[in-house]
Amino acid sequence: MEKQTDILIIDDEPQLRQMIARLLQAEGYEVTQAADYKSGMKCLEKNLFPLVLCDVKLPDGNGVDICLEIKTRYPTTEIILLTAYGNIPDGVQAIKNGAFNYLVKGDDNNKIIPIVSSAMDKALMVSKVAKKKNGLAGSYIFNDIIGASPLIFHAIELAKKVAYTDTTVLLNGETGTGKEIFASAIHNESSRSRKPFVAVNCSTFSSEILESELFGHKAGAFTGAIKDKKGLMEEADKGTLFLDEIGEMPAMLQAKLLRVLENGEYLKVGDTKPQKADVRIIAATNRNLQDECEKGNFRMDLFYRLSAFQISLPALNDRKQDIAALAAYFIKYFAAKMNRPCYEMDKIFLKRLEDHNWKGNIRELKNVIERAMIICDGEQLTVDCLPFEMQSANNQQQLFDAFDLAGIEKKHIQKVLLHTKGNKTETARLLNIGLTTLYRKIDEYSIKSSGE
Repeated sequence: MEKQTDILIIDDEPQLRQMIARLLQAEGYEVTQAADYKSGMKCLEKNLFPLVLCDVKLPDGNGVDICLEIKTRYPTTEIILLTAYGNIPDGVQAIKNGAFNYLVKGDDNNKIIPIVSSAMDKALMVSKVAKKKNGLAGSYIFNDIIGASPLIFHAIELAKKVAYTDTTVLLNGETGTGKEIFASAIHNESSRSRKPFVAVNCSTFSSEILESELFGHKAGAFTGAIKDKKGLMEEADKGTLFLDEIGEMPAMLQAKLLRVLENGEYLKVGDTKPQKADVRIIAATNRNLQDECEKGNFRMDLFYRLSAFQISLPALNDRKQDIAALAAYFIKYFAAKMNRPCYEMDKIFLKRLEDHNWKGNIRELKNVIERAMIICDGEQLTVDCLPFEMQSANNQQQLFDAFDLAGIEKKHIQKVLLHTKGNKTETARLLNIGLTTLYRKIDEYSIKSSGE
């Protein structure tokens, strides 16, 4: 993951400002200096700094007030306030105004580097979350793929080698192993990176709708087709088309896709004139396509075309040494998204993560961390923040009587309802239970959700 290293220091004391700058530069950060509020804001107008260190008392302004202005104008920028004379009211107001931290000069010098590192991590994550909200999700590179285990390292190395070609790629792996991230990274490291990356899940649509989505249609091709429609094949022109869950593609569409791979041509629905397709195909499946071919569910000739270069993505259970790094990444992600601290994981919490059987792979781990961040009341993520089935080393080791279990479950549901502001559909998703089950438990425990 590329690290943003620009830091702006706003302080009217030259010696102290330069001393902090040298300290940060020694850690590899690029530092810009400003002596007052006016020049500092000019620097921000020219360059969006991930992190600002600002003195509280400036000749032309108050750092606590400036903090609010910076956060209002540049919400992804983190701010650490520096003061010669710390006082509790200023510190409280600084945090309310959006400051990441509030340090006393001299007393807290030994804390600067670790706090700056934490603030930079949060700034990077906030920026990434903002990009996803603005529709820029899917812009992954290989540095975004977390893990150093031999299996994931091998998969990354294969992906890097094939990225610079136009070869069709087949990604094999269980659901939740990160196939779309790999596909996006391959595209972004290829010669097609400046052209569109278009993704579609083949299991989402019926055969008729999927055909129209992929290949487009002519006006009048069917009831409701009142005008010509571009298909994703056309949208991805000169770029990459990612076909997720390719094993779910109906047989008739498999034949049309085979034609694209063989001669770069396809027909829109209701058209008789072939269209040319200049797209790179990356496909993914959680099925064994060779078995599907033998069962008659998938075309053997299409399989051979798609599998010119196969990459197998390991299940999370096969790369458990990566769990700590993945969990730390998701903690930072949700800290930025929820505006909460980047909690540390205690040893038992991490041990439970490493011992768990991850049937849902990385996607399941992400959901567990999201729930833990919501539940956490202290300064660390502890075993109490985990789902009930993960809280003990085995199901027999930690026993609750019915009253205790009901009380814990009620409190857990109340916390999640509070976090979602009473949104029961989102609450059910986070709890990983059905909506009907949630309503039954709300009634059983006489829970009043937010807004009721």
